[in-house]
Amino acid sequence: MAMKIVSMTATLVVLASNMLQITYAATYTVGDTIGWVIPTGYTELYHNWTDNKNFLVGDILVFKFTTGEHDVAKVTEAAYNACRSANTILTRSTGPARITLNSIGDHHFICTFADHCAEGQKLSVEVRNGPRTAPVPGTSHNTTGTPPPPPNSASSLVATISLVFMSIGIQIAGGGRHFA
Repeated sequence: MAMKIVSMTATLVVLASNMLQITYAATYTVGDTIGWVIPTGYTELYHNWTDNKNFLVGDILVFKFTTGEHDVAKVTEAAYNACRSANTILTRSTGPARITLNSIGDHHFICTFADHCAEGQKLSVEVRNGPRTAPVPGTSHNTTGTPPPPPNSASSLVATISLVFMSIGIQIAGGGRHFA
């Protein structure tokens, strides 16, 4: 009986720790202080901007641009490489535009105005799945200069419910008895 209690308790602790793991989405301002513009004389601006960034599912890209002068469109890889704006996946024409990276894989973005894409106003990011790792000292996953948001109420609710079920499971495993 004691082994069964230990086994059930260990299982519940593992399940609870998995449910309690909270990851924060990072918010990235594309191009940092430059924003989403035609990178005059520096067509690799957005390609180089992605260096040393670890994009994860749930992260948010903020494209800061002047409405009417630029837009941002999510496109296929072929459209990205050819700077074609036909058949866009998603288009935002009002700046600033916030786009959540909601799946793993490569995500491609272009400006559909005139020759903006051909002049370098395009971005490709590789999105991975997994927990957010602690940043290396001196760097930050959150490029807006603000601290990460606190856990939302849904995360807190899940944590509370997990602890309640873990407590109930321990009581059931122990038959409701208290050991001295």
